[in-house]
Order: sequence, then structure tokens, then C-alpha cells
Amino acid sequence: MKKLISHLIYFLAILLLGTSCNKDVLDLSPTDSVTDAAVFNSSDAGLMTAFVNNIYEGIPDGYNWSMLASVTDEAHMNAGSWAGMTSIMLSQLSPSNLSAFGAGGYYGQYNWASAYQKVRAANLFLSKVGDSPVDADTKNELKGEVYFLRAYLYHNLVSMYGGVPIITTAYTLTDSFSVARNTYAECIQFISDQCDSAAHYLPLTQSEMGRATKGAALALKSRALLYAASDLYNTPSVWGSYGHPELVGYTNVSASDRQARWQKAKDAAKAVMDLGVYSLYKPDPANAQEAADNYYNLFLSMRTSEDIFSRYYTQNFKGSWTTYNPGVFHNPCGYHGWGTDAPTQQFVDSYEMSDGSAFSWNNATEAAAPYQNRDPRFYATVLYDGAHWRARPSDVAGDPNGDIQTGHYYYDANTIKDGLDTRGTNGGVDTWNGSWTGYYLKKGVDSSIDPVAAKQTSPWRFMRYSEVLLNYAEACIGLGQESEARTYINMIRKRAGMPAITTSGPDLVKSLRYERKIELAFEELRYYDIRRWMIGPSAYADVEGINILYGSPTSYSSTYGVGTPAYKVEVVDQRAWDPKDYFLPISRDEMNKNSKLVQNPGY
Repeated sequence: MKKLISHLIYFLAILLLGTSCNKDVLDLSPTDSVTDAAVFNSSDAGLMTAFVNNIYEGIPDGYNWSMLASVTDEAHMNAGSWAGMTSIMLSQLSPSNLSAFGAGGYYGQYNWASAYQKVRAANLFLSKVGDSPVDADTKNELKGEVYFLRAYLYHNLVSMYGGVPIITTAYTLTDSFSVARNTYAECIQFISDQCDSAAHYLPLTQSEMGRATKGAALALKSRALLYAASDLYNTPSVWGSYGHPELVGYTNVSASDRQARWQKAKDAAKAVMDLGVYSLYKPDPANAQEAADNYYNLFLSMRTSEDIFSRYYTQNFKGSWTTYNPGVFHNPCGYHGWGTDAPTQQFVDSYEMSDGSAFSWNNATEAAAPYQNRDPRFYATVLYDGAHWRARPSDVAGDPNGDIQTGHYYYDANTIKDGLDTRGTNGGVDTWNGSWTGYYLKKGVDSSIDPVAAKQTSPWRFMRYSEVLLNYAEACIGLGQESEARTYINMIRKRAGMPAITTSGPDLVKSLRYERKIELAFEELRYYDIRRWMIGPSAYADVEGINILYGSPTSYSSTYGVGTPAYKVEVVDQRAWDPKDYFLPISRDEMNKNSKLVQNPGY
């Protein structure tokens, strides 16, 4: 059987080292760590592999307690104020307040200091691996993985902060930490070059699931170059009088410069496609139900034809309470789940009708049955009122069918009760974990597993082939190659059970952005898309949810869901947008440690 890579074991072989008797008690090796010399002077490849495994941990995934989705228009965190997300959503971040993006915060792996800690480990490996007695093939493959990981770490840093210092040596305590930020252009070139170096050493496939491959390196390059060609990094005028626009984007932004960037992005995506390794998962569904089932199962399968880079877990995985447990985190409160990362009403409303038209509350037919005849991916991604889920826990009564209850109902002429999954005060279960929006996340959550009794083992997909095809299509649009773009967008829509698009010009851009929003929902990419497309003002509108009421004072029932429901869209939380939030601020601690750093605009 193929082995799984465990990402939370620092060194697998520590216990094998032991310490022998030594007359000089001051010359003992530490028993709780492994020295650099022990790792890189040993002929045991397991030590170096374990060292590289530790660097993998620096790449954050989305199966933690709170996803990046909850600081976008995709989702709302029901415990957001407690988790420190309010400052993010109200554009109140500052060098002294990074909120959940601070070191140790729920998004702390994106933090400057956290990422550079892993960068140092990568630098140390690359400086030592050449002299290791381990066989050349193993060294080269691990070297490729570390080039990839260093590129990924820098990609995350640059996507959050803009240009950052490019550090390629492992600093020691005696080194000077005063180093200036490299320009955005220099950072993108560095990331691209690192991906090329990684692709040179990496194989097309790995025997150990979860390790980087040539395709992963090229897909990361595709993502980085697509972002670099986007509006945010090619519109220096947005920063007004900011004195260092080269740190947050390109300063050469002529039409030909922009075209060259789109071409590089297209070529990078095409390089992944030309590998011939990946394909869309079940691309030809027979009907809408099959399309929905295929899309849902894609994220529960251990491996599919479109997986490029994933992280794997086992039921024995042990982490903190905030780490991998999507079943508990996302199940509705009526199943004793925690209801985190609940889809917003705006996100739900963005799903097209099954004929490709836009949903509208102003359409009486659609407003009367808002969850009918929608894009099949809606049914694979969102748990809504009335959706079938799974049998209720034995201690929860009032739902023999296992259907979601996120509304309210007239129990008698004077009493309104709440559904089992409703955040309310009369009738719900574990209501403190209830969704504020009236929805729960289904995508990536295994309905066959009782989340309280067992932990699911679905992998987190960092990169998959659908993203590459959409990268390619977006670059084609940037180059004016609209027919080519439609071809690849429609490949994904066909797999989704949706009609082909025929749009062009600005409407084609809207089609592409819709497809990314829906196809890649809750895959930790929307945060960056909002910023690179510069759509912050619309994306950070106040959060809306749904208020659903069954019955009336003259028509009531002791059973939930009887009668015709009335739907009312309501604001459930406040958000605000300031253009400075296109980037994170560099923390005051980092600014104080390094006098050469320049702060980001607006901070």
C-alpha cells in the first residue's frame, strides 16, 4: 500500500538515536531534538526526509477550525468575534493588530514570522544537502521538494504582503537581520525560478502520497504567474502617493508589459496540461444529480485524476483542537457539529439556475423555492433548509428523515420554535454552534461518518487540475483569445452539469470569475481572487443570511417544515472594506527589528 506522509511529526527517527554512556557528562547530545550534524552527516535518508516533512507543515491547509473562506464573502464564522476575526472583517488591521493573522493566530501560518521560520529550514537544508552521504537520487528528489516548498512559502508571503526580503541563507543569531524588501517583480521571478528548479528534480509521480511532484511545481508556477498578471499588481496608480509602488506590484504596466505577463501565465498553465498526467474527474455526467454527486465525491476520495498536490491524514492524527477535523467543524449544530465557516447568503445567491441564468429574489417563482433548479455544485457544497443529510444522533429527536432544519415554525398560535439546526432560543440543539446565516458547509464533509464518533480522513487538495484549466482560460482572456478561454471554461461546466457559455468581452470575464468562485469554492483561493481582481468593496459587504418561517398564528404544526415557508434575507453581521486590506501590514515587531523594512500602503 502507498504510504501516507504525516505532517505533524518533526522527526520520525528521534527515538532511534539514544545516547551512549559518556564519561564527559557535559558532552551529551540532546534527547528531545536532532542536531543539524546528525541529520546531514548521517547515511540514513530517513532523517533528512523527516527534516523535509517538517517544512511541509509550514504550508497551511483549509481543514482547520477556521478557513480563509470566513474572511471572504464565501463564509461567516459563527465564533468570529471570539476568534479575533472582527478586526479583519472591519478593515481594522494595523501593524500592532494582525488579529487572527498574527503569530499564533488561527491564520498564523500565513504570518511573516511563521513563514520565515520554515524558509530558514529550507535554506538550511539546501546549504547542507550537497555534503550529505545519502545517495544522490534521494538527495536530488528531496532537493526538488524543498525548492518547491520554499517557492510555496514565498508565494504565500508575497500574496499576503507584496514584495518581501528574499533570504536564501540560514541566518544565525550573530547575523544582521537588517535587510530590505525585494521588489514584487523580483519576488515573482524568484518564485518562478524556484518552481523551475523544483520541476527539474521532481518526478511525475511519487510513491508516497502527499509529496511534491513535477506537476505540483509547475502548477504553483502557474498560480503565481496568473496572480502576477492580475489587476492589483498592474495598477500602481491605486496607491496614490505611496513612495514604494515597486513593493506591491509592477511599475512597468504598459499594454505590452501586461500582455507579456498574461503570456507567461498561459505558458505556465499549458506546461502542466502538457504533462499528460492529469484530467478532470468524471467529466461526462449523465444528468444533474450525477454531476452533483461526482463533485461532492471528488473531495472525499483519497485520490482522483485531477489531484496535483494534496495533504493526507489518518484517523490516528493527533493535533490541537483547532487542527484537522472537518466533520466536527462543519457539521450542523443539530448533529453536535460546530457549524464553522457557514456559507453566506450572498454566496448562496451567486449560484446560477440550472439553465445558466442568474438567480434573483425579484423573480417570484425562484424566490418561492430558492433551493430548486440551481447549479448542481450548489447541492454538493451547501447544506440548506430541507436538504437531506444523515440520520440524527440518538439523543436528538424531532427529525426522522435526517433533513436540515435551519428555520423557525409556528408550534401553536402563540409560540414560534426553532429547527434543530437553527441558531435560536427555542428548540434548537447546541445553539451556540448554530449558523448565523442559515446554511452549513457540505463540501469536503463526509455524510457517512458520525463526526462525534469518528474522524474522517479526506485529504486537503492544495492544487487540482480544474484550477490549472481556469488559470489557462483567464490568461487566454487577458490575451484576447476568447474562443480558447470558452473551450476550457466549458469543459469544467460540462463536468458540473451546466450549459456551455457563449459570452464575450466583459461578460466573458464575469463568466470566468463565476466559474472560479463556484468551482473552487472553499479551497482557500477566493481570498486571493478578491484581492487580485480588486473587488474588495463588493466582496466585503455586510453578511446576509436567511430567516425562514413555516406556518402562521392560524396555521401551525407541532412538526417542523409543515406548510409553505416564508423567506426573508437579513443582515447578520457587519463588514467594511479599506483598500489597504489588499495587503497585510508588516507587524510592528518586525519593523522594529529591521530598520530597512518599508511598511505597506495605508498602514
